[in-house]
Amino acid sequence: MAKNKKVRVALKKNRQKRTRANDLTRNYESQGRASEETAATERVRPKGDLSRHRTIVAEAGEATARVVNDDASEAETAAAQRVVDESTCLKGRVMRIHGLICIVQTDDGRMLPCHVRRLLKSLAIEGRNVVTVGDRVWFRPASAGGEEGLIEKVEARRGVILRGYRHRQHVIAANVDAVLIVSALAEPGLKLSLIDRYLVAAEIGGVRPVIVFNKADLVDLSLYQWVVGLYAQLGYETIVTSAADGRGIDRLRSLLRRGVTALSGQSGVGKSSLLNVIEPGLNLKVREVSDWTFKGKHTTSTAELIRLALGGHVVDTPGLRQFELWGVVPGELEGHFVEFRPYIPHCRFPDCSHSHETRCAVKEAVHRGQIHAGRYESYLKLYHRKPLDGD
Repeated sequence: MAKNKKVRVALKKNRQKRTRANDLTRNYESQGRASEETAATERVRPKGDLSRHRTIVAEAGEATARVVNDDASEAETAAAQRVVDESTCLKGRVMRIHGLICIVQTDDGRMLPCHVRRLLKSLAIEGRNVVTVGDRVWFRPASAGGEEGLIEKVEARRGVILRGYRHRQHVIAANVDAVLIVSALAEPGLKLSLIDRYLVAAEIGGVRPVIVFNKADLVDLSLYQWVVGLYAQLGYETIVTSAADGRGIDRLRSLLRRGVTALSGQSGVGKSSLLNVIEPGLNLKVREVSDWTFKGKHTTSTAELIRLALGGHVVDTPGLRQFELWGVVPGELEGHFVEFRPYIPHCRFPDCSHSHETRCAVKEAVHRGQIHAGRYESYLKLYHRKPLDGD
């Protein structure tokens, strides 16, 4: 049995004093008192950036066999390997989060409110929060038979849906097998560029995407067959649904029986309405699209992992007004557009961006109609977008 390792993890530098810009008075006074400095102002231990680290005991392994530096992803990996006393801790899954409280379901089905250990909340990670819906965690009950707990460890994630939000990584859901990208054919209407961003995010997160075209009862479906056929020909699974007339509901039920599935999309596309039809006992709140902005209203405010009576789990996520990619290098974006892949080796330049170069095989394929122009426009928007922190 391998011995455990002591590793250094970076913590958030949130205890530093913020530097005030253009503070002339303070600068003048500091210069005037420079000769009056005494030994009392000196510190043996460094303060600030140099002191925001912590030593933790982690399981021996390739990811934690070396000293962990300031890289946030390594700090998060080391925390996932953190050693806990399994004799006093319980294992569970985060079902929903309300402020500082995480509702955790144990393996025996109990629901317990848990706080997050301060060490985990202080880790210098890329994400906004160290715990998200769907996480597998180890928590310590407050007392024998108590109804509260303290989360001590978050296991490594697989199958994540993430976006960029306010220059931070926002993990919407973790440990999911598939994501239903729900888009409405009307009210509020299709946004193909948003679907394309979701497809890229699903591939990055290792999640199988399924495109759901909802509210089919409100439109003449023959006018939208080209959209359904476009993504179906690219190899993506597509479903046309309607909560009003039950179209596609049986197929959705068969999909949701498999593992953990997340429903995501912009506000007002009908995610909660679909779940209410699939399982009427859920009684999820729904609201109409705004008559003023023609956009959906935020009805689902927090993500929640729901266990369905038909089998499987579903994550009902809040509607999003914007969905920015996170961690995508522009030079690697071409690989996430599946129809580009056969043409990329035939470009004149090995580092072709497919935007302005001559003798670009991708651009020629667009001109010949072998690549849809709308998909190519989505690629250009993502390639030329303003990079987010962490990209």
